Amino acid sequence: MSDQNIKIVALVGLTGSGKSTAVKYLTDKGYPKVYFGGIVLDEVKKRGLELTQENEQPIREELREKEGKDFIANRIIKQIHDLVGAGQHRIVADGLYTWTEYKVLKKEFSNELTVVAIVSPKHLRKRHMAQRPVRPLNSTEVDQRDWAEIENIEKGGPIAIADYYIHNDSDLDHFDKQIDAVLNDIEFYNK
Repeated sequence: MSDQNIKIVALVGLTGSGKSTAVKYLTDKGYPKVYFGGIVLDEVKKRGLELTQENEQPIREELREKEGKDFIANRIIKQIHDLVGAGQHRIVADGLYTWTEYKVLKKEFSNELTVVAIVSPKHLRKRHMAQRPVRPLNSTEVDQRDWAEIENIEKGGPIAIADYYIHNDSDLDHFDKQIDAVLNDIEFYNK
């Protein structure tokens, strides 16, 4: 696909960095999203398990081992094509995780894809995760998840190679202004 009118913004970052907050900001503006983590959460639910870190991580790793590291990206690509087919030209990709997923998406959407990393100091990420209403994590669990995601699912690559970085280390207004500045720069808001 190579269409200059289509813009896909993939948000990346470690757990608790603020990806969900950025996605909510954009979906509240009416932009559709595809959710990488939803693929795993759907599988957890399908197996009748509770949505917890202990259940998600092994299933995430099992699916990638069994069906290939590009398994989630391939499903997301289909969802993006479905949205484009329905007339959507601005799409938010929530939670691009792995280097493999990045390469698959970049190959499919070379000119349309922009990767935006959300970064936040570790102490703030830990506080965000402890206060999260759904699937909260304590400090040790955040550390364990960071290590597992970096070592087992290549999460560091897309963060390192991101096209833009947004620093979530202040108030929500400052965060939203950074999102707007990046998206204006890539002309996401302009149809």
